[in-house]
Amino acid sequence: MDTTAWIIIGAMLVLLTVAVAGVLLVRVVRARKLLVDAGVPLHNKALVWAAVLYTVSPVDLLPDPVYLDDIGFLLLALRSLHAAARAAGVGGRPKEPADAGRGVLS
Repeated sequence: MDTTAWIIIGAMLVLLTVAVAGVLLVRVVRARKLLVDAGVPLHNKALVWAAVLYTVSPVDLLPDPVYLDDIGFLLLALRSLHAAARAAGVGGRPKEPADAGRGVLS
């Protein structure tokens, strides 16, 4: 392959990682809006803003063309928010009783 092909492939990979980071950033902001008044602990809310600030900040663990650290931090914030939401009883499917769906007669 010549240099032009490698540049095109590299540019496509950079655009793909930027798109993934953007989608995750939007999901984090939307999830935070849903959990504002849901009784979610302050450290979970702070983690959301820390993830957003880290994503848009010019200081990174990895150089800016590599967005894996940004994506990882956003995924950590989303996971934390989902766990906090389940603990607060917001969103998701309601938990079924242990005997549900087994045909156990009571």
